[in-house]
Amino acid sequence: MNNIEKTTLSAEIEINAPIEKVWALWSTPEDIMQWNTPDATWHTPHAENNLRPGGQFLFAMALKDGSLNFDFTGTYDEVIANRLIAYTLNDGRKSTIHFTAGNPVKLVEIFEADDNQPAAMQQQFCQAVLDGFKRYVEEKP
Repeated sequence: MNNIEKTTLSAEIEINAPIEKVWALWSTPEDIMQWNTPDATWHTPHAENNLRPGGQFLFAMALKDGSLNFDFTGTYDEVIANRLIAYTLNDGRKSTIHFTAGNPVKLVEIFEADDNQPAAMQQQFCQAVLDGFKRYVEEKP
């Protein structure tokens, strides 16, 4: 029996926008390509997103200088519009994103860490992406 505990990390933001706008910008590939970066040295040149249970996603992420790139890919396990997204990455790690409507909207992402990367780095990367999403939503008319 395997009793290895997975390291779970989380990141959260509060966004001053209606939940419908937050949800739409989180899930539309054209928008994902605009906000899905931790900082200005990264970009997401391609995104596919089939936001439904059993649907798959692919976000191609890369450093703009070409020195590093990876595909963030997985399958959605549960989707409740404006409330919850749960998915499994292709490497088997699980993630859940909770959206709490209100003024502001609260978004909390809880995810299993990759044992091959420092946990603090992964948490900071995720938080930076969420911070960028907040800026994108709040600045977009």
